[in-house]
Amino acid sequence: MTPFPELETKRLLLREIKQSDSQDIFQYFSSDEVTRFYDVESFTNTKQAEELIQRWTERFENGQVIRWGIALKSDNRVIGTCGFHGWMKQHHKAVMGYELAPEFWRQGYMTEVTQKIVEYGFKNLELNRIEAFVEPENAGSRKLLERIGFSEEGILKEHYYWKNRFVDNVIYAFLKKDYKPNGLS
Repeated sequence: MTPFPELETKRLLLREIKQSDSQDIFQYFSSDEVTRFYDVESFTNTKQAEELIQRWTERFENGQVIRWGIALKSDNRVIGTCGFHGWMKQHHKAVMGYELAPEFWRQGYMTEVTQKIVEYGFKNLELNRIEAFVEPENAGSRKLLERIGFSEEGILKEHYYWKNRFVDNVIYAFLKKDYKPNGLS
């Protein structure tokens, strides 16, 4: 899959995440607002961001994941990340994940981003199914997924254990046959 694919939306560039982005990633991953529904504790130092970037890079190079930095076109600053993990190539499916710095919430950025990576997943990665797992209380993420064409399939009770508790997940999926290019499904 090398070189790393760059994608573009109206306001954003989806690009490879570099170690030079570690301060930006640390800044929002140190926010409890961001990590509330994420499977990591809030960061306490930039080394944690550097290690996360390294893991994403290694997993991309091994063909396991693709994680884009969401950068503003105006200054190329990373304000979030998005991508696919849990990639099961033989089954043509992957799990979509994303996060965004709180000061950019509710401005339509994540709608732009997720529509673009869904398109990329179906057209370039030959995915047939894209899944997303969301905690039931994460209303913003649930609305986003429904807005761009995902369907709720059910609740997975106590699906994960993180932050010292069992966590339910709502599973969403988007099938290629339901995808309409250049528009919402």
